[in-house]
Amino acid sequence: MAQPDSKKIFFENLSGAGKAIAVLTSGGDAQGMNAAVRAVVRMGLYVGAKVYFIHEGYQGMVDGGENIKEATWESVSSMLQVGGTVIGSARCKEFRSHEGRLKAAHNLVRHGITNLCVIGGDGSLTGANLFREEWSGLLSELVEQGLIEADAIQKYSALHIVGMVGSIDNDFCGTDMTIGTDSALHRIIEVVDAIMTTAQSHQRTFVLEVMGRHCGYLALVSALACGADWVLIPEMPPEDGWEEKMCQKLSATRSRGTRLNIIIVAEGAIDRHGKPITSSFVKDLVVKQLGFDTRVTILGHVQRGGTPSAFDRILASRMGVEAVLALLETTANTPACVVSLCGNQSVRLPLMECVEMTQEVQKAMDQKRFEEAVKLRGRSFENNLKTYKLLAHRKPESELPTSNFNVAVLNVGAPAAGMNAAVRSAVRVGISEGHKMFAVNDGFEGLYKGQIKEIKWADVGGWTGQGGSLLGTKRTLPAKHAEKIADQIRQHNINALLVIGGFEAFLSLLELLTARGKYEEFCVPMVMVPATVSNNVPGSDLSIGADTALNAITTTCDRIKQSASGTKRRVFIIETMGGYCGYLASVGGLAAGADAAYIYEEQFDIRDLQANVEHLTEKMKTSIQRGLVLRNENSNENYTTDFIYQLYSEEGRGVFDCRKNVLGHMQQGGAPSPFDRNFGTKISAKAMQWISKKLVETFRQGRVFANSEDTCCLLGMRRRALVFQPVVQLKEESDFVHRIPREQWWLKLRPLMKILAKYKTSYDVSDSGQLEHVVHNRPKESDASVAM
Repeated sequence: MAQPDSKKIFFENLSGAGKAIAVLTSGGDAQGMNAAVRAVVRMGLYVGAKVYFIHEGYQGMVDGGENIKEATWESVSSMLQVGGTVIGSARCKEFRSHEGRLKAAHNLVRHGITNLCVIGGDGSLTGANLFREEWSGLLSELVEQGLIEADAIQKYSALHIVGMVGSIDNDFCGTDMTIGTDSALHRIIEVVDAIMTTAQSHQRTFVLEVMGRHCGYLALVSALACGADWVLIPEMPPEDGWEEKMCQKLSATRSRGTRLNIIIVAEGAIDRHGKPITSSFVKDLVVKQLGFDTRVTILGHVQRGGTPSAFDRILASRMGVEAVLALLETTANTPACVVSLCGNQSVRLPLMECVEMTQEVQKAMDQKRFEEAVKLRGRSFENNLKTYKLLAHRKPESELPTSNFNVAVLNVGAPAAGMNAAVRSAVRVGISEGHKMFAVNDGFEGLYKGQIKEIKWADVGGWTGQGGSLLGTKRTLPAKHAEKIADQIRQHNINALLVIGGFEAFLSLLELLTARGKYEEFCVPMVMVPATVSNNVPGSDLSIGADTALNAITTTCDRIKQSASGTKRRVFIIETMGGYCGYLASVGGLAAGADAAYIYEEQFDIRDLQANVEHLTEKMKTSIQRGLVLRNENSNENYTTDFIYQLYSEEGRGVFDCRKNVLGHMQQGGAPSPFDRNFGTKISAKAMQWISKKLVETFRQGRVFANSEDTCCLLGMRRRALVFQPVVQLKEESDFVHRIPREQWWLKLRPLMKILAKYKTSYDVSDSGQLEHVVHNRPKESDASVAM
């Protein structure tokens, strides 16, 4: 396929020839570890290094023998979608001793290994760093004992370590997300969604216990994602007398007509005096105080199991490639680093700085400095907690501020999973800030027809888990109906607009901005929150709904590939949605392990198609049984899905047969993923806070009058931060004909997909190679951290 042009792209001069890299997984398993192992192996082999598996973690390194095996390209086939870790993980007491580490050093030297990629938690990474520091002394001992030659000290003088954090708890400081966390949230939310149906049937209260002995991340974020009534976490124990407050809250919720209550408890939850709060204690409390039919569900190791989510596969693949690059570039003076996610970027941080900060959190909790512990967890954790409190706990009417402002919320464009979570968040934050909130049905079409009504706190209860758009959404643009819309805004005295939608929403705000000159009614603060499966909105790296669509694509591709298990060699041609934007095809292809992904942004011709068929044919002859090719729906008007299917069928005759599948609107449907629920919740809350600020700023002489460019904005995630950008400034960044941004960050991921599919290509390392330092207040209000 055609290569993107970039002065920053280089790769050919980055050689791993002569290097030996070993990869191991240690500590508790986490979904996505296999994707990381696969990426390390394939990237290592790609640059010419020898790559080794170390089976059973540090125990395998100490025991040696068959536990250390050379990896091949084929040995990591078909493992991307497998949960856990196929190379095994084990706790190893022996490695904690000097004698155990001496054995491990001997086994590594035997294979010429001086580069270690360790996937595990803080304990595993701390052990790796100690091993690195002792390395030269260990080699000297091995020479003295006659186990290795004297020249080995010079030949294997330094051990290089790069870590990746695999932990479902997301308890490691320095990274927004750890490998496995998103998948664990998927398991929790799947259970919560299932429980909510039975709880409503019987008017029950459910107490869910989730993992998190020392970290309440899973409990907090799953509570935010499902709108739980109460959450108990170790970092922020409840104030004394919480039992009474919780029961009052449950009783008040039930009295307003809600048929169920959900309480989420982290397994390490404690009160202010350090006494454990167990799920059984909470159940007994509710039964005794309220008499509610109450059940306990302890999720346990279900959270560690199952198929990794699309997010975890992409995260692990990116981290695995970055880890190999870090090992190739390391020198004797380079400190051991850990590959982390900051916003939407992979970064390298000194391993021990991250470990020390992680340990600081535990010290703060042990010393009952709970507010400090929350801050040390990072802005993402702190913002999750603030947002949960804001949305879950309604203040009495007497305590609410009175702003006398009316704010309207509407959805525009195609439906996207997570829209309802965004609406719920906007409504509740707006009410908390004293506004009267109005819901508009069917977008701008409903607005000009007067389909506007006040929406209250309780009206949006249970909305977070609902797919589609409960308000209704249309693609209608406002310009043709500007006069009628202005009339409705005047009649209902609307002082601000929050528009949740895709490219049509962006166009709508541009039209309303232009119409301000003619209609003063549009001189109000307006903000757009991006929500579209296509992820094609200028000014934002991510849109609400795209993650759910990616998971739908990934799950379907897994099933399709599995359908060919045990049959003859087969290639599947899959068509994805996205209009002219190739995000779903490209990133879905990376998550599903595709061999090729055809998109509009990267033009291709018949020669590229032929080269792809030949490449796949060679792979089919030697190893793989199944191939996967994705095509974005508008990638090329002539090279249609049917054409590509027929071409592959003809050219692969005798080697493989073909099947095709058009995924269609299933990519828009289904319950929103945890990512989209939380992204929608947090970005919408931030948008409402911006509206409140702008309303105060623009209120003059008894009315709101906002006519400056910065009062009509899009709130988008850019690299590492959430940014409000005037829509007029985004015009230059937009390709209006094809409804896509002119520059798209995810195009840098395409070479990564090709490398992992065994293509010879260049790779953009312009964002790599910078060793940063851990900062307590690093900007985590972005990408995964915003969503999660």
